[in-house]
Amino acid sequence: MTIPRLDAGNPMPESLRGAVIALGNFDGFHRGHQIVAGEAIAWARSEGRPAIIATFDPHPVRHFAPDAPPFRLTTLDQRQELFEAAGADAMLVFQFGAELAGTTAQDFVTGLLAGRLGAGGVVTGEDFTFGKGRGGNVTVLAELGAEVGMGARAVGAVSEDGAVVSSSRIRDALKAGDCAAATHLLTRPFAIRGVVKHGAKLGRTIGFPTANLTLGSYLRPAYGIYAVTGTLPGGQVLHGAANLGIRPSFDPPIELLEPHFFDFSGDLYGQEIEVAFHHYLRPEAKFDTLEALTAQMEQDCAAARGLLASR
Repeated sequence: MTIPRLDAGNPMPESLRGAVIALGNFDGFHRGHQIVAGEAIAWARSEGRPAIIATFDPHPVRHFAPDAPPFRLTTLDQRQELFEAAGADAMLVFQFGAELAGTTAQDFVTGLLAGRLGAGGVVTGEDFTFGKGRGGNVTVLAELGAEVGMGARAVGAVSEDGAVVSSSRIRDALKAGDCAAATHLLTRPFAIRGVVKHGAKLGRTIGFPTANLTLGSYLRPAYGIYAVTGTLPGGQVLHGAANLGIRPSFDPPIELLEPHFFDFSGDLYGQEIEVAFHHYLRPEAKFDTLEALTAQMEQDCAAARGLLASR
């Protein structure tokens, strides 16, 4: 059963008032985010309160820099499933726009968190800022919260290999094709979820049918060929190789994620699937003939099969 997705613009359901809320953006829900959420859940359980994990959508960066390149690591649906798996009783979504951006730190804490949402406690990362002009930080949150009977805790940053675990670090790893580093920091492979679209069906003509996905607001990892797994709506997991990029051997160039799943012949059109990135095999390349392309794809698939065989 999926946990409820709540809108922070609406009053909190009575059954969830008094909750401990893990507050942050939590895009990616990486190792550091999981520790913040875990602190909130443990606190809530110790006091018999509900535990809620919050997020912001769209990301505040999208509001302040609308032309920024796509950078999301997860969709709301993915975050909802991750929050549920972590043990939350609900997911809370703050719609980030001009109204929220203009809310003062005082109003955010007393009017929104303690008032409309009835939070009994809030847990954030120690670098959390909020309110108009970033006028609030963890010290302000604790002080304002104490005035209205709402507790506040801050969790220190988590470091791996001498560097802080962050969404930015994960994005950098993905843009460099370093799937292993991204997987370690996320605690799972980076995955793109989308509905399979009809394409030109060129792959089918050369024996490598693909399931075509657009990339939406997701970060663009390094263009190239990957060993992937695909999860179908019923939960079946398939192994495959995927091209991510603009398909330089074909005109016109179209940015797509095109996984080819081994030993699978079903119809996936119109279905939502999730493609997880396990290994980066090589950059995209332009081939002068279909024969050369086909030969390389055979090598890519053999390599991907080998790398995924232990799964």
